[in-house]
Amino acid sequence: MEHATRATAGTRAPSRPWIKSYPPGVPAEVDCSAYGSLVEMLDESCRRFARRDVAAFMGKRQTYAEMDAMSRSLGAWLQSKGLPRGSRVAIMMPNVLQYMSAIGGILRAGYAVVNVNPLYTARELEHQLKDSGAQAIIVLENFAHTLEQVVERTEVRHVVLAAIGDCLGGFKGGLVNFVVRKVKKLVPAFGLSDGPRLSVTRFNAAIAEGGRLHLQPVDIGPEDVAFLQYTGGTTGVSKGATLLHRNVVANILQSEAWFKSRTGELTDDKQLTIVCALPLYHIFALTACYMVGARLGMMCLLIPNPRDLPAFIKTLQGYTINLFPAVNTLFNALANHPDFAKLDFRELLISNGGGMAVQKATAEKWLQITGCPVVEGYGLSETSPVATLNPLDQRQYNGSIGLPLPSTDLAIRDDDGHDLPIGERGEICIRGPQVMAGYWNRPEETAKVMTPDGFFKSGDIGIMDESGYFYIVDRKKDMILVSGFNVYPTEIEQVVSQHPAVLECAAVGVPDEKSGEAVKLYVVKRDTNLTAEALQTYCREQLTAYKRPRTIEFRAELPKSNVGKILRRELREMN
Repeated sequence: MEHATRATAGTRAPSRPWIKSYPPGVPAEVDCSAYGSLVEMLDESCRRFARRDVAAFMGKRQTYAEMDAMSRSLGAWLQSKGLPRGSRVAIMMPNVLQYMSAIGGILRAGYAVVNVNPLYTARELEHQLKDSGAQAIIVLENFAHTLEQVVERTEVRHVVLAAIGDCLGGFKGGLVNFVVRKVKKLVPAFGLSDGPRLSVTRFNAAIAEGGRLHLQPVDIGPEDVAFLQYTGGTTGVSKGATLLHRNVVANILQSEAWFKSRTGELTDDKQLTIVCALPLYHIFALTACYMVGARLGMMCLLIPNPRDLPAFIKTLQGYTINLFPAVNTLFNALANHPDFAKLDFRELLISNGGGMAVQKATAEKWLQITGCPVVEGYGLSETSPVATLNPLDQRQYNGSIGLPLPSTDLAIRDDDGHDLPIGERGEICIRGPQVMAGYWNRPEETAKVMTPDGFFKSGDIGIMDESGYFYIVDRKKDMILVSGFNVYPTEIEQVVSQHPAVLECAAVGVPDEKSGEAVKLYVVKRDTNLTAEALQTYCREQLTAYKRPRTIEFRAELPKSNVGKILRRELREMN
C-alpha cells in the first residue's frame, strides 16, 4: 500500500502469563480470518437480526432491516457520483440515526469512512479533509456552517446534508415522505449550494435517489481500508490511523469472545440494549457500541448530548439497560446526579470503562448505585481500539487495565526495545491483528511507532504483574487526556503561538476532577496588554472545546533545556 507502511508481524512471544487468568470460555486465539470484510459481517447481522431494533433515537426505533435498506440506498447513491473504489467519505455528525446507515452505506459502496468530530473548528476540519483526501462528506446541517468555511479548499465534491428529523418519520423500502425537488431548494439556506464544483443533496433525497438505483457489488477484502481514524498518535499533528477491514473484524471477534464470557448465549435469544452516549466518531463507541453491538444483535440507545444530564437520565428511564460503556467523566457525572440513582439497574450486566483512567472513587460510587462494577479496558485508535480488558465478572476496582485480548501480545520494553522483567516499568507495546496498517500517507511517522517484530509502541508506561495484568503508571508522551480525548500540546502551542501578542507558550495537562485532565497554558507575552480573556476568546475560535486551555498563566519566561527546548515536565510538576 502506498498510503501506509505495514509492519510485518514477528513470532509470538514464547510466554503469555495472562492466559492463565482468562475468564472461563475465553480462547487464547480467535480466528480473525472468519470474515473477509466488515461488509460481510454486517450483512450477516442484518439478515440474522432483521426484525430486531438496531438503534433508538428520540423515541424512534430503527430495525436492522431498515438500516440495511437505507445503507444500500446510500451506497448506491454514492457510487452513482463516480467516486473511485477506495475513496474516502467523511461523516460529521453526532449520535443520530443516520450515522448507523452512513457507515454501512460507505463501506458497502467500497469506500473508507473518515470520522469527523462535528465540533471541530474550521481549521481542524480543513486539516482532516485535506489530509484524508475525502471527496464526499455527510454532515448534520447544524454544523454545515463550519464546512462552508473550508470546503472550497478541499477535495470534497459531494455534500450530503442531514437533519435531525430525517429518520424520525419512518422509512420503508427507499420511500420517503417528501418531494425531493422541494427539499433541495432548502439547501442554499445553509451557505452550501449546487454548483459546477460542488453538489449538495439532502440526506433523504440521496436515500430516495439511491433507492431507485442498484448497489454495484464490490469485491472488498481484508486489506482494504475501512476507516481513517484521526488521532495525534504519539506526537504532533492529527494523523489518520489506517484501519483495514481485517483490523476491525479482528477486534470485533476478539471483543465478542470476551463479552460472551459474561453474556453467554443471552444475545442469541434476547436482545440487549447498549447505551451509546460516547460519540460514534470516537473509536471507543465505533467499535464497542456500533460494531460489537451489531455483531451481537444489540440495540444502540443513541445519546447525542450526554452532557445534558437531566435529558440523558430521562431517556434512560424508558429503556432496560444491559451494557453501559463510558469514560470516567461520564460515570462520575451520572453517579453524582440525584436522579440517576432512581433508575432500575437490575438488568445492567456490564459497565465498561475506557478512553481514560477510571478513578477508584468513581468506580466505587458507580458500584454502590448500580450494583454493576466498572470494568476497565485499554486501547487506542491505532489498535481498533481494544487491546486489554479486565474479566467482566470482576466485582471491584483493581486499578488494572486488564489482560490482553485473545490473539494479542503485550510487551513492556525499555527505550532500546528490550523486553523487561515482570514488575519493571517500561513502554507498553502491542502486537495483534487489530493493530493498524500505519498512519495515512505518513510512512515516517509509522516507522516511529512500529517495531521490526510488529509491535506498536503506545507511548504509555506500564508494568505487568505475575498474573499477566497490566497497569499504566505514567505517560511517555506529553499527550493530555481530556475526557477520553487525546490532546496534543504541539497542536495547541502552534495555534496559540500564532497570536501576535504571544511570544512563546507551552501547554501541559493538569489534574481535573471532571475531565481527568485539563489543558493549562503557560504564556510569555509579546504585548503586555494581552489578557487571559482575550487569549481564551482566540482559542475558542481555533480549538475544539476539549482542547481549549482551562487556565492560562502568564510568565516572564519558561523553563528550558540547555538546547532551548521548553521543559513541559517541569511545568507539569509545578501543579
